[in-house]
Amino acid sequence: MTSTLIRNAHLINEGQIFQADVLIQNGLIAEIATSIDTQADKIIDAKGQFLMPGVIDDQVHFREPGLTHKAELYTESKAAVAGGITSFMEMPNTNPQTLTQELLEQKFQRAKEVSLANYSFFMGASNDNLEEVLKTNPKTVGAIKIFMGSSTGNMLVDDKTVLEKIFEKSTMLIAVHCEDEATIKENTAHFKSIYGEDVPVELHPKIRSVEACYKSSSMAIELAKKHDTRLHVFHLSTAKEMELFRNDIPLEEKRITAEVCIHHLWFDESQYAEKGTHIKWNPAIKSVADKEAVFKALLDDRIDVIATDHAPHTLEEKDNSYFKAPSGGPLVQHALVAMLEFYHQGKISLEKIVEKMCHAPAVCFQVEKRGFLRKGYAADLVLLDLDNSWEVRKDNILYKCGWSPFEGTTFKSKVIRTFVNGHLAYSDNRFDESIKGQRLLFNR
Repeated sequence: MTSTLIRNAHLINEGQIFQADVLIQNGLIAEIATSIDTQADKIIDAKGQFLMPGVIDDQVHFREPGLTHKAELYTESKAAVAGGITSFMEMPNTNPQTLTQELLEQKFQRAKEVSLANYSFFMGASNDNLEEVLKTNPKTVGAIKIFMGSSTGNMLVDDKTVLEKIFEKSTMLIAVHCEDEATIKENTAHFKSIYGEDVPVELHPKIRSVEACYKSSSMAIELAKKHDTRLHVFHLSTAKEMELFRNDIPLEEKRITAEVCIHHLWFDESQYAEKGTHIKWNPAIKSVADKEAVFKALLDDRIDVIATDHAPHTLEEKDNSYFKAPSGGPLVQHALVAMLEFYHQGKISLEKIVEKMCHAPAVCFQVEKRGFLRKGYAADLVLLDLDNSWEVRKDNILYKCGWSPFEGTTFKSKVIRTFVNGHLAYSDNRFDESIKGQRLLFNR
């Protein structure tokens, strides 16, 4: 591989911002120093720009296999790289669902052929595949995924005996989607009795309620504590759930970690009137108070990771009545710049953004030699211009589904270049697809 020298960049790394040069050789960070005087095949003057580790997104749905009318590993990894995401971990609710080791490995092989970003895939749990779950290799697979609440793909695990056994026997990290199904069904029946099939989308956070989230997440945490299971709780959305998580010990020592997604930081229920089903997610977008409480917990380290839960559907699917429109939306291309918008608003520091989107996912999942700007680590790097405004429009959206909940939004920051394993995969709106991403490995 060619060598690259990045000069005069402002590095954002491990709680500091400082000017330095970075030398990339053989796909790795070979040197970081105030000034590097050496020959390289390519020299980039990054004066005025900011260099950070590539984002590790621990929760995406890229829809392959079986749902490729919505998205593909190729298209969505391309959008991710344009958004500064160099590694992703993809969920098992595809078609067929990833419930056997054979189906899991098929996804890895497909990604090896087409993904522009680094990749891992989660093994899915169901009510009847415990033996397959326990075969999962912790060194080569990101986690076990349990849907403790049905969502897109209907992989609900509602047998409490099965849940108990998975938490008891798994030596791997378990990642959970937490919403109590009985509560959701009861709320649905209540509002159907009033509105029939014409339930307003504004009632989504009343149906998939605070209580539904808290009841499920508190049960998951109780199981994890009982069995000392390594647990990661996905896409938290309520103020009440924040009381379940700790910030009095270092991340490396936590057995239970927490995540928030971009949409739960950006949107709130006041926007259903304008955006309708385009901001219908599970868990639901909730109140302003919930949004603010979750953001506060992110800043004080009760929440450890920022992710996307990128879950595209076609506009034809989304532009439906409440019950017919699926939950989820595309986010990987715009997640980092959305967080940088909060930086411009004075709500979060650059150092904290990098901590939560790069360092913390690497620590939580024990990703091997990624997520930090360190000598010997993979050269997954993102160059940012923090003063380069652009508007999200149909003609610059890269998702296969062709739309974004951020359409019409102007972001002040722009991803200029993205390196994946030292390869300049994206530069000034152009892609070099000649080298694909790599399978993530884990220090377990």
